[in-house]
Amino acid sequence: MGLTSNKVLWLAIAFAVLLFVGTVWLWPRLARRHWRAVSGRVCLLLGTQLALFASLGLAANQAFGFYASWADLFGQEKDQGVVVNHTALGGSGGPLQVIDTAHVRGAGGAPPQSGGQIQKVDIVGRRTHIATPAYVYLPPEYFQPRYRTRTFPATVVLTGYPGTARALVDKLRYPSTAETLAKNGRMQPMILVMMRPTVAPPRDTECVDIPGGPQTETFFAKDLPDAVIAHYRVGRKPGGWGIIGDSTGGYCALKLAMHHPGSYAAGAGLSPYYKAPLDPTTGDLFRGDRNLRDRADLWWCLKHLPAPDTSLLVTSSRIGESNYKDTLKFIERVQANRLTRISSIILDSGGHNFNTWRREIPATLQWISGRLSDR
Repeated sequence: MGLTSNKVLWLAIAFAVLLFVGTVWLWPRLARRHWRAVSGRVCLLLGTQLALFASLGLAANQAFGFYASWADLFGQEKDQGVVVNHTALGGSGGPLQVIDTAHVRGAGGAPPQSGGQIQKVDIVGRRTHIATPAYVYLPPEYFQPRYRTRTFPATVVLTGYPGTARALVDKLRYPSTAETLAKNGRMQPMILVMMRPTVAPPRDTECVDIPGGPQTETFFAKDLPDAVIAHYRVGRKPGGWGIIGDSTGGYCALKLAMHHPGSYAAGAGLSPYYKAPLDPTTGDLFRGDRNLRDRADLWWCLKHLPAPDTSLLVTSSRIGESNYKDTLKFIERVQANRLTRISSIILDSGGHNFNTWRREIPATLQWISGRLSDR
């Protein structure tokens, strides 16, 4: 049973309840002062507390999608993030392969023409040879005969670190939110490409082209759009692509929109930060390359690089988020130039969590939809 399995969570809760009941039942028998009774009391208390903490930890992971598997939790994930897959690169299948399909949550098993579809895919970058899974949401209009010649705008949606792509579907509910907004005429039908920025797990690459390592920025700026365009009816002209992310994904979204306005006409960062960190999860991202380090600092980019012709959205909360002051400063810096457009969502209170981002996602999807063309 996997880390995110409901069976694991319910078993942990049942075990914690049994230990609690057992502790209450056995406590009178262990009231004596000899070493066996004392040891028994210590073991029961310790066991009950560990079971409760495990249950709470599993429930939190289910809610927020911190870790996808036991190997991910214990830092033993073995998936190879950078590969040369000659079959995928050279065969007729192309750089994107559909692995599975599913209904959109809330569509009640409706056919794709009515409820849209979620496809699980594998993507291999032609330039970078990075291989990574993703989920693609296709709106109902994509399958309707009257739209058979139409191309659709596309938006990449990124998790934080470590994050799980599935959480974007199940926990943050991007597909069902997009389907509802489009049905109500509040946004245009749009393809969503949902994935985590961790394309070389377990390393946090911060969407940087690492010298001698994963070329993550190039993958998201070039390989990913090319792979999606080759497989789906997505507009090829500039202005048809956007990118959204939370936390680490939010930083990546802003950076990619700023560095590559020809690829992304709009970028939205939910609770983002504005400079790539260096810590045990990232390792040495820049290998002494000062230019690369500066480009990963959005403050430096705003001061020293030409203003990009793109639209940016940032979010924060007055109470509960540590990036609030930096976000206000970022808005002010962007406003100082006349080419880059900046918008914001500032909540009265919130946090660095799924509940806050779910409150921001509908407005974010509407915002980005209004800045993308479908041709």
